Amino acid sequence: MKNETIKLVLVDDEQLILEGIKMLLSAQTNISVDYSATSGNQILEHLENLEADNFPDILMTDVQMEPMDGFQLVEILKKKYPELKLIILSSHYKSSVLGYMIKLGVSAFLPKNSSKATFIEAIEAVHKNGMFFTKEDHEMLLTYMNTPSRKKSLFDNEETLSNREIDVIKLICEEKTNQEIADILFLSPRTVESHRQKILDKIGAKNTVGIVIYAVINNIHTVPIKL
Repeated sequence: MKNETIKLVLVDDEQLILEGIKMLLSAQTNISVDYSATSGNQILEHLENLEADNFPDILMTDVQMEPMDGFQLVEILKKKYPELKLIILSSHYKSSVLGYMIKLGVSAFLPKNSSKATFIEAIEAVHKNGMFFTKEDHEMLLTYMNTPSRKKSLFDNEETLSNREIDVIKLICEEKTNQEIADILFLSPRTVESHRQKILDKIGAKNTVGIVIYAVINNIHTVPIKL
C-alpha cells in the first residue's frame, strides 16, 4: 500500500461512538479522521463546502440515525459523489441489509462489534481495492449467487454484456484507469468511458464498486476474502 494518509469522515448520531472511533484510529499514521458529524444533513453540508484537495477518500456511516437514516444518506451520497467510498458501520448485520447496500455500491459493511484489527484492515482494503469482504459477507454473496430471484434483484441485467464489455469489466476490477484500459485494449479513452457507462446502464449498478460486485457475483472477478 502506498504511504499516503487515508482521509476518513465519520457519521453517527452517538457522540460516544464517534469519539471511540477517533481514539481507536489515533495511533494509525496512515488514517486521518478529518471530520465527524452527528447527522446526515451535517455531513452533506460539510462535503458541499469542501475543495477537491480536501475531499475524503472514505465516509463511514451508521444506519440507524434521525432524522435522516444511513440508507437515505447513502442514496444521496451515491448520486452526488458516486466515487466516494462508503463503509456502513451498524449493529444490524443481516443479509437483506447487505444486499441492499451492495446494490447501492457500498464498499464494506462492518458490524459494530468488529475487532480493531478488522476495522483497520477494512479501511485500508476499501482505500486500496475499493471493497472489503469478510467470510460472512462472502457466504451471503454465495447465497445470492445460488438464488436466482435474489441474485436478479441485485442487478437489472436483462441485457447481455458483450465480450468487449466483459474485458473492460475485468480491467476495471484490476483498478485500471480509462487511459490504461484504452492502452491495453487499443481503444480511445472516450470509447472506454462509453463502454463503462453502457455497463452501468446494462447491469443497473451505481458506480465502479457496483461493477466490481457484479463481477464477483457473476464469477468474472475474485477478490481477497478476510477469513
